Amino acid sequence: MAQSLKNNILLDTLMHGISDHAFLLHADSLKLVAASQSVCNALSSDLEGLQKQSLESLVEVNEEELTAFVSSHMVMSKLVSPLKDDNIHYYRLKHLNIARIQVEETPYLFAVKAVGDASKALTQFDENDTRFKVLVKNTPGLVFEFRIDPEGQISFDYLSEGCKALLGLEIDELKETPNKFFDIMNKDDFAVFEERLKVSAADLSMLNWEGRFWIEAWNDTKWVNLRCSPRKYNSGVVEWSGIMTNITQSKHEKAELERSRERLAELSAHLNKVKEEERSRIAREIHDDLGGNLTVVKMGLDALIKKLPADQQALVEKTQELKKVIDQTFDTAHRISGDLRPNILELGVVAALDWQAKEFEKQMEIPCTFVTNELEAESTTDQATTLFRVCQEAMSNIAKYAKASRVDVALLFSPEDIKMYITDDGIGIDPSDVMKPNAFGLRGMEERVAALQGKFSIERAPERGTNITVILPN
Repeated sequence: MAQSLKNNILLDTLMHGISDHAFLLHADSLKLVAASQSVCNALSSDLEGLQKQSLESLVEVNEEELTAFVSSHMVMSKLVSPLKDDNIHYYRLKHLNIARIQVEETPYLFAVKAVGDASKALTQFDENDTRFKVLVKNTPGLVFEFRIDPEGQISFDYLSEGCKALLGLEIDELKETPNKFFDIMNKDDFAVFEERLKVSAADLSMLNWEGRFWIEAWNDTKWVNLRCSPRKYNSGVVEWSGIMTNITQSKHEKAELERSRERLAELSAHLNKVKEEERSRIAREIHDDLGGNLTVVKMGLDALIKKLPADQQALVEKTQELKKVIDQTFDTAHRISGDLRPNILELGVVAALDWQAKEFEKQMEIPCTFVTNELEAESTTDQATTLFRVCQEAMSNIAKYAKASRVDVALLFSPEDIKMYITDDGIGIDPSDVMKPNAFGLRGMEERVAALQGKFSIERAPERGTNITVILPN
């Protein structure tokens, strides 16, 4: 009975609303049910310790005297909400001011040292209760209080009018059969809820949980977010107060957003694959068709030069110039073909990155090292292409913006993944550069890696330069 009162919002507010010594007694047994914090502080004891003391030592009035006074003088007042001062009848016994009140058909005595303090406490309760009702009425969702006793039984002390709209259950129905709360909960989500509930009860930490409820009346599943704070009483009962809100729409929107991201990632991966295939096709055509045609032209010129008369020196020189143009065109064709689809990739990603580092050093005259822990390691075609293209784009950005004096590339293989690190000692990337509208190169690197379910990061180094990390799962 004492615990029931302790959990009641009306009496909880009442006892916390007074600063002077206040006692709450069961009217029939005269057993101490609750005491104000000022009593506990003055006597250096908690409620359990106070309950072991005699009534006379607490209120300086013995049981016989108090029983006689109550039976002959006091009228019962029912503690209801809203509470008005004239609902309560106060009586004076020696130094005590006493009100006899009733809550849920049970009578209690509320005793304080001054009627003014009692009236102030009750008035404060009334104001708090009114504010509470206004807040609850304007709060979307279900405001609740539930408690779990040491045997693990759940009961709801308070449920707001949002109960039916959220859970499809009437307030009285859920109060009478509180286990229905668990019955309609998704079984997988219930396991998470149960675990978090245990942690919250043990640590008295806030409980934050999201889960699904099956609403049979509507043949529908709802996502609910539950947030509440616990408090523990001397008897071991833990009570949670909080709010449940309907997050079904946001969950559906989040799921749709995730699906959209997955479809975009699939599209990006497909476009990259198509682009690489198209590059390979164009590279082959340049190499085979254009290269073959240039070879035929060059051979024809050589044949013409041999047949030209010796006295046609100007014509011979013109033909030799045309041969030089053809040779330059050969070099250009090879360079374009290599940019589109480097033949070195056919030898594997290790050889390709080593070649790329040497080419960068030769063209930019900036020292560039490449190291690996597996010279003969193998990778898939997609992995090799992704690592090569990311490194190619990184080298291009370093050449354009970094003002670096050194670049290092590392490729590390493990059974779980392939890691590539590209570092330079330049001016370092600004975090805002990643979000610039025209940062297509950076986003392209990230999308290539994401298409293989990998991880990509680019950040300013602690002292100087930029660090790029690529992790591709095996």
